Amino acid sequence: MQCTSKDELLFVDNYGHVSTKLRRKNLLKYSLCYYNKRIRFCSFYCFADVSLSPKRVPRFRPCIDIHEGKVKQIVGSSLNNHQVGSKSLIINFESQLEPEAYARRYAKDELYGGHVIMLGRGNEIAAKSAIQAFPQGLQIGGGITPENAEFWLMQGASHVIITSYVFRDGKFYLERLEEVAKLVNPKRLVLDLSARKIDGRYFVCTNLWQMLTAFQLNEQNLTFLSDYCDEFLVHAVDVEGKRQGIDQELVSLLSECSPKICTYAGGIRNMEDVQLIEKLGNGRVDFTVGSALDLFGGNMSYDELVKWQHSRTHRVD
Repeated sequence: MQCTSKDELLFVDNYGHVSTKLRRKNLLKYSLCYYNKRIRFCSFYCFADVSLSPKRVPRFRPCIDIHEGKVKQIVGSSLNNHQVGSKSLIINFESQLEPEAYARRYAKDELYGGHVIMLGRGNEIAAKSAIQAFPQGLQIGGGITPENAEFWLMQGASHVIITSYVFRDGKFYLERLEEVAKLVNPKRLVLDLSARKIDGRYFVCTNLWQMLTAFQLNEQNLTFLSDYCDEFLVHAVDVEGKRQGIDQELVSLLSECSPKICTYAGGIRNMEDVQLIEKLGNGRVDFTVGSALDLFGGNMSYDELVKWQHSRTHRVD
């Protein structure tokens, strides 16, 4: 690849920090991006795996949940495919801002690795605007299949998030996972393993978290799935959107059993919960904050969380 005087090779580490130098020490992964000051990022990427840093700290992964074309915060357990818009749907917050406004803010604050989730149909235009506002900064999930996965990567998504295509009618289909992983490359695939606790064990939920599968979250299954993806995204369905505290047992399970970095979502109320995730997760569990954040009508300061993140993250410059 030939670069002109106006081009740069940028290395984006697993913390989302950008550097013009490749430093292998204390880094988990780099993605190499061809950067042009006029056209921004173009579609050339490669990856180099390096050793896991013992100093890793949890990362704040921002979210943009889109329902009926609007940014909303919804109690996850109230979602229902057949009753969209019904009184059973509990909406904590509906934004007057467009999804791309949130994406631009996350880009300004250098918060890489967040996700855009399409909750139901009819959200593609809104999601596309958000992805394009923060190229390679956001993952995309919600209705991802082999037919549209490459489209979303071409629009600028760093990863595609998949769940319902792999888990159908309460069952896990390995051949479907292999199909997607072969198509998009495991390094650009995130598996959504959002789970509900049943009789002391956690089982994956799909289809807007309404379909309970027989697939259990445990060390054996997480290790098996890790060969097919780059990360796991796990919503604690029982506490999602309720601002009643995190699912401590689930965070501990992810830290102890997952060979991949996980992003946890559900129940975060304040910085004390964030510190608890840091303690229980041993630096291996990242987190997203939804309804509690002041961006979404809550009391938890987004600006303070960003300052906390930048003050603790090992930078590459």
